[in-house]
Amino acid sequence: MGLCSSAANKSNNGLCLENRGGNELSNGSSSKVPHDSNTVPSTYESEGKILQSADMKNFCYDELKEATENFSSDNLLGEGGFGFVYKGWIDEHSLTAVGPEMGMAVAVKVLKQKGSKGQQEWLAEIKYLGQLYHPNFVKLIGYSLEDSHRILVYEFMPNGSLEKHLTRVDFTGTEYSYNEPLSWNHRIRLALGAAKGLAFLHDEAKAVYRDFRASNILLDSNYNAKLSDFGMAKDVPAGDKSNFTASISGASGYGAPEFIRNGNVNIKIDVYSFGVVLLELISGRVAVDVYRPSAEQILVDWAKPHLNSKRNFCKVFDACLEGKYEVSGALKAAELARQCILTTPSLRPEMKDVVKTLEHIALEMR
Repeated sequence: MGLCSSAANKSNNGLCLENRGGNELSNGSSSKVPHDSNTVPSTYESEGKILQSADMKNFCYDELKEATENFSSDNLLGEGGFGFVYKGWIDEHSLTAVGPEMGMAVAVKVLKQKGSKGQQEWLAEIKYLGQLYHPNFVKLIGYSLEDSHRILVYEFMPNGSLEKHLTRVDFTGTEYSYNEPLSWNHRIRLALGAAKGLAFLHDEAKAVYRDFRASNILLDSNYNAKLSDFGMAKDVPAGDKSNFTASISGASGYGAPEFIRNGNVNIKIDVYSFGVVLLELISGRVAVDVYRPSAEQILVDWAKPHLNSKRNFCKVFDACLEGKYEVSGALKAAELARQCILTTPSLRPEMKDVVKTLEHIALEMR
């Protein structure tokens, strides 16, 4: 009861691509420090791994033209700052192009050909998704680097982004459809999956995501959350240099105050962004909604006073849930969101602790 009543041809030939941080992705040994074998790995550590070589196919441009029916508008999945994303089909074993609905569906992201920023993000995507494996990361199947074309090929996520389930509107390229609100159990499960992926990136890959938001969390056929779009990710310097500055970027409503103010970057900016996404899941609202009254347009600004008041705590919960959630777990989730969006970075929890809290909430739901 709720609180309120209301494979073949894969590239193994010395792939070495420099990303904007000066690091390289190669098919040699990983430069990452191995995890101490004497410690007991947490859930996210045991599920993920740093690959010793990039396991990706180097596609020909013509192959991807065939796979997407010449990048047909009928196969357009979406458009972003990076470029256009199309649905395509390849053979599951040979990874060669096949006709529509005849093989394995893939998502084909085509880089816009103007400017160096997209090129840098394309390289970062290959660096991170080519080097890292985690069940809560979207799998990068391959890439195409031919003439001026820069293309990435991912596993296809049939249930789209978390964002579309929050807005409950889905645009397929030709028409709109409306989605049923997610159940409370689904919301906690999605939050936990995304948290595991982010914790692995922080603690094992030693990197900061910098662009954590609902539109970058994709859902597979079983509604498992998978992080996508690592174009803004950067390695975190070791030791006392773990804080650094970078150009301000990312989606409105998700940025930590210290990052928006002066470009300060460390893993705690990801924790803040995770807190915003968790608030979206709890409230059923999006990070920025210009169609709401002015005092409610920025989710964090609207939610903070309620989260800091025992009397108004329940107002942050999505009315569409109709009270169908376990009270104790709901309170813990809301408190966790409050901690993640604290103004002072050092007071925010680490993602490994976020994972533990969400695991306890999930266990209580069984």
